[in-house]
Amino acid sequence: MPVAVGPYGQSPPSYFHRLKMGFVVDCVVGMAAGALSGAFSCLRMGMRGQELMGGSEKTVMQRGTTSGRFPAMGMGI
Repeated sequence: MPVAVGPYGQSPPSYFHRLKMGFVVDCVVGMAAGALSGAFSCLRMGMRGQELMGGSEKTVMQRGTTSGRFPAMGMGI
């Protein structure tokens, strides 16, 4: 009879791989939330054109890195 193989193949993911996976997944979720809230708040302030893109970009990056950092630490534990 063949030996059953786990969901990750022969070995579970390493500590670094779990940390990286947690950061990437939560960073993408944070960036999506930042895009929605950043664009909405910039539009409410009356920004248009290049100013709108700059303000939204800053919010997206800040939300993405903040949302990715702490859950990545939790997934690594």
